[in-house]
Amino acid sequence: MSLSEAPSETLADVVIVDYGLGNLRSATRGLERAGADVTITDDPGDFADADGIVLPGVGAFREGMENAGPYREALADAVDRGQPVFGICLGMQMLLTTSEEADHAGEGEVVGLDFIPGKNVRFAEGQTVPHMGWNELAVEREHPIVTGVADAPGTDAGPEGGSVDGEYAYFVHSYYADPENDEAVVATSDHGRRFPAVVANEDGTVFGTQFHPEKSGETGLTILRNFVDICSTA
Repeated sequence: MSLSEAPSETLADVVIVDYGLGNLRSATRGLERAGADVTITDDPGDFADADGIVLPGVGAFREGMENAGPYREALADAVDRGQPVFGICLGMQMLLTTSEEADHAGEGEVVGLDFIPGKNVRFAEGQTVPHMGWNELAVEREHPIVTGVADAPGTDAGPEGGSVDGEYAYFVHSYYADPENDEAVVATSDHGRRFPAVVANEDGTVFGTQFHPEKSGETGLTILRNFVDICSTA
């Protein structure tokens, strides 16, 4: 089956968290093409029965964390259960501990979800902000979100996705992740400096993309297929 063809059956049940700042329609369409049965929900009680959870996001870090406040405990419980949690763009940045964005806006420190210890920092002076457009991905280490489930250690499932090394994805952001642990960096891209394009926690069950897979054509569909494969084998 080619990537352009949707799977004939549902491969995983995925919930998208509706906390008021997500690109819900595009994310839903992309995940459905990847073989997921998608539920958009603002009820944290729906998380436990899902195979995977998507935290989308467009906007400011402070507003994102304020809106996501009612879901913080349920997301932490999901992480403790080992459910795959996938953050997209702002949703990825919210997986970290803090962000310079609130300080830059004079709003003081805002605490993120802290699933991946680190800070989001602003691109330096002289670099175009926001960083917007298509950029090449460089896979720095194996993780099934970028290399496909079959390539992950200890698995033998056949992926419908695969590797995105050397492929191009669509970015729109002014801040980028700076994890405390270099091993959290799964893939990078370049905007006057190398920056993390994909990050993951130590267990590999929490991960995020700085780019928008739902806007990244076949590259994005590969990422979403990989995510659905992760959910189906978790």
